[in-house]
Amino acid sequence: MTRRQIERSVAQGQGAEAADLVLRDVRLLDLVTGALERTDIAICGSRVVGTYGRYEGAEILDGQGRIAVPGFIDTHLHVESSLISPQEFERCVLPHGVTTAICDPHEMANVLGTEAFDYFLASAGNMVMDLRVNLSSCVPATDLETAGARLSAADLLPYAGHPKVIGLAEFMNFPGVLANDPHCLDKLEAFAGRHIDGHAPLLRGKALNGYLSAGIATEHEATSAEEALEKIRKGVTVLIREGSVCKDLAALAPLLTPAASSFLAFCTDDRNPLEIAHEGHLDFMIRSAIAQGVEPLAAYRAASLSAAQAFGLRDRGMIAPGRRADIVLLDDLERCAVAQVMVGGRPVNEALFAARSLVPAVGLDSMKAARVQGGDMAVRGGAEQPVIGVIPGKIITDHLNLTLPCRAGEVLADPAQDVCKVCVVARHGRNNNIGRGFVRGFGMTRGAIASSVGHDSHNICVVGQNDDDMALAVNRLGAIGGGFAVVAEGAVLAELPLPIAGLMSDRSFEEVADGLQDLRDAALALGSALADPFLQLAFLPLPVIPHLKITDRGMLDVDRMALLPNPGGAPGFGAGATPLL
Repeated sequence: MTRRQIERSVAQGQGAEAADLVLRDVRLLDLVTGALERTDIAICGSRVVGTYGRYEGAEILDGQGRIAVPGFIDTHLHVESSLISPQEFERCVLPHGVTTAICDPHEMANVLGTEAFDYFLASAGNMVMDLRVNLSSCVPATDLETAGARLSAADLLPYAGHPKVIGLAEFMNFPGVLANDPHCLDKLEAFAGRHIDGHAPLLRGKALNGYLSAGIATEHEATSAEEALEKIRKGVTVLIREGSVCKDLAALAPLLTPAASSFLAFCTDDRNPLEIAHEGHLDFMIRSAIAQGVEPLAAYRAASLSAAQAFGLRDRGMIAPGRRADIVLLDDLERCAVAQVMVGGRPVNEALFAARSLVPAVGLDSMKAARVQGGDMAVRGGAEQPVIGVIPGKIITDHLNLTLPCRAGEVLADPAQDVCKVCVVARHGRNNNIGRGFVRGFGMTRGAIASSVGHDSHNICVVGQNDDDMALAVNRLGAIGGGFAVVAEGAVLAELPLPIAGLMSDRSFEEVADGLQDLRDAALALGSALADPFLQLAFLPLPVIPHLKITDRGMLDVDRMALLPNPGGAPGFGAGATPLL
């Protein structure tokens, strides 16, 4: 603040001058005791300057006795996984009370490199909510896939001083940290003393100690209360995740007590507009936690104050003098019924969004995959095959071994065992790799679904029962600039273009939500049994999550970090191709 701003804040806080804005007659949730206290809230510029008293103001808004809580902070997410642009994302989630979001743009960074940082930081500078950026630490996540870019510590450092940058995003390569990999050490050394996000599913004991000793401060991959308790006891702030696929709230809610709430926060990681439209965002997490027996004080503290403290955002997290005027007014505390949102002292409305300067889209030519044919999807080999086992609501998968039908030396999908074929087609123009394998759990009996959203390198992932339909779905994504497609019997049943780096739409979140519903309906017609088959599909190529995954280089045993033989394929495709990164 300038000297004059400080002078005005001091005068208005002590009532010597009328406040710029007074939010009159609210019940303030005391994050210390959990009590609801009748008060006015005085605001000077973008900051609260008075609470627990009566104030006069140049402008007065009647709170009508509603409950005032601090703005919610989503501590870890990938805006790209909302399938909409950052500026459309805020229009989607701000009305749900999310006034601060901490994003990792590594989805786009894996496609475009540092251009993703430029795009996100430009967007953050033209947004109503406060979007903060953690710089992507693992691009690519491993050397067992082909990404569109490779980022070193030297690539990250020029962005470290940006006012919207917090630190280093989720350090997924925990085996590299434990093995003192030089590239990992370069990044950890460059960001020593700054915030570093963790990412260590199932890591326990002394291995966890070693990983945390590298300076890791937060972790969002804990999926059991036992695992989360060990991690918070060892000094980590555990970010309880509830996204469109990964749903850990029910398992971790018993830990969320007032005593432990200082060590727990909320995040969505990956949540799409359809779920937000039907359920909500962090408001959904809060009311779900309370419905599961969590005390409101603990839930709201985790959604605001604990989150702010974990990421060094000392200017927010409470409605208190000197803090940002990020305020959510509720009609009901336990249902987290959001009635009005204020961000930086401004009421959220369409006029506020309309005043922004829109940031041009980037990555509109990112789909560079060669066209494929049905024969390119062929899997050749023996009947005994490793099969990815989908676990609904989890990105962890089982490593199965099943006997599949064969014909003329070709291994076939088997709907009787709920087994589909899965292929990953490289799309960054660096090679023509195709990884081939099988997956169980999609429920499909015909057709194919394909996605250019395939964590983390975002090649094209396609699942199906018919090779020709799989090839058509892959080629259709190339034609529309990336996105999702559903195909059956040689016809495209539904599609959603995602032309921004093949990851995000240039349309409104309402249009994207409608498109997602059409896709789900079409996938359901193919027999899909999953609540969100496209997000589940997007995580099949994620090579840092146990146990069995698939990349453009083939099936991957994550526990051993070893590629399995990649069967079949036409000349120029598959296991013989070498990534150019």
